[in-house]
Amino acid sequence: MPVSPRLSPAMNVLVSAAQKVGKRLLRDFAEVESLQVTSKGAGDFVSQADLRAEHALREELSKARPGWAILGEEGGQQGGDGWEWRWVVDPLDGTTNFIHGIPHWAISVGVEKRVSDTKTELVAGCVYNPAANELFWAEKGIGAFLNDRRLRVSGRRDMLQALFATGIPFAKVQRKAEFSATLARLMPQVAGVRRFGSAALDLAWVAAGRYDGYWELGLNRWDIAAGIVLVREAGGMVTDPAGGDTFYDQGNLVCGNPALHPKLREVVADGIAAVEAARAAQA
Repeated sequence: MPVSPRLSPAMNVLVSAAQKVGKRLLRDFAEVESLQVTSKGAGDFVSQADLRAEHALREELSKARPGWAILGEEGGQQGGDGWEWRWVVDPLDGTTNFIHGIPHWAISVGVEKRVSDTKTELVAGCVYNPAANELFWAEKGIGAFLNDRRLRVSGRRDMLQALFATGIPFAKVQRKAEFSATLARLMPQVAGVRRFGSAALDLAWVAAGRYDGYWELGLNRWDIAAGIVLVREAGGMVTDPAGGDTFYDQGNLVCGNPALHPKLREVVADGIAAVEAARAAQA
């Protein structure tokens, strides 16, 4: 795939590591029937492929940037609490798709920088789907790209023409109720809602203009770190359902193009509020 001359040294490290691990995952994907898989909870799996991919990513990234911390889905935090730079790694986002032979999964790695004792910011990210040979990447102030093509969020303004993405919660009762309440309000207003099973690719596809927006509650940092940078650098908006900036810490995220994000955010907030009101009335 084309490699852009725009890539910074850190992004070159990231892209090289993702592509190397992607080749290994493709080999596992071709022999998926023989993988050992365990369940971490309802609808939440981990495979040998996840574990091997994260180990390989950590090895590649640590070798190139030995002073950087790493936060990963399977291995937790590596490096001290006083880190200045941190990789945020999901070695295989979309494991359920992967183990069912569905070619919609990705390696997601974000770059987080500490800017003060209490504040960090996401400055770069990469979401790579080896099965489709699509590398989504972005750096703050440089832009978002698919392979070597510049990305922009969609220009749609009419909810009736909009296509949104989401994730369906499995474990928490309250999350299920909030999802159902939001979906019931949203579906009559839009062209469609999709659930493809990879938060990282959902965000990348918003950046690419394939989706007009995306929302999900209860996400982890490694699910969204790279995608947040992609959407922002493609001209999109990212907030929590209340319009604030707690989405990275709390995992409740709404994003979209500038015209439709406020409308999607309002529907999600209304769905959450309706569930909270119903619970308060039953208390």
